[in-house]
Amino acid sequence: MVGMGSWCFHMTLKYEMQLLDELPMIYSCCIFVYCMFECFKTKNSVNYHLLFTLVLFSLIVTTVYLKVKEPIFHQVMYGMLVFTLVVRSIYIVTWVYPWLRGLGYTSLGVFLLGFLLWNIDNIFCDSLRNFRKKVPPIIAVTTQFHAWWHILTGLGSYLHILFSLYTRTLYLRYRPKVKFLFGIWPVILFEPLRKH
Repeated sequence: MVGMGSWCFHMTLKYEMQLLDELPMIYSCCIFVYCMFECFKTKNSVNYHLLFTLVLFSLIVTTVYLKVKEPIFHQVMYGMLVFTLVVRSIYIVTWVYPWLRGLGYTSLGVFLLGFLLWNIDNIFCDSLRNFRKKVPPIIAVTTQFHAWWHILTGLGSYLHILFSLYTRTLYLRYRPKVKFLFGIWPVILFEPLRKH
């Protein structure tokens, strides 16, 4: 949803399409938050309090953003969700599964670098445009921080999904392993523990 919305927004630069880009960012991040807080439960049940809180948060953000039409509001709300994910992930890699620090911190680091570049691009947009006009195209391309935002947050989100899967499958007593397709693309494979 985020990818399609972003594609529509960047093609048209219309406010309605911007909503298709930015509101799904809130919704998908709420799903990440739910998964990270629910990865240590044993029963196949739903935490209705957390679910209600996240749905209510999404509805409030959507309603306010439709009325206020201020991108800073969206950035702050999205930043709050990302902060929640960061805190929960740090808790997991510090106290629960310390051997997952590499995967956990890599996913967070890549995502937060993209988030930082997105904000730099938003704040210094005019200065960056002027800079790009003065330098060779090969250098100008590397300063397209909004494009880096999409690349890095996409990769960081994928790595965070792997981190969530790894955490959950470990808790369920499977034996997950990170494998690299073609030597570069990480995936998780797992097999159940053998019963003796």
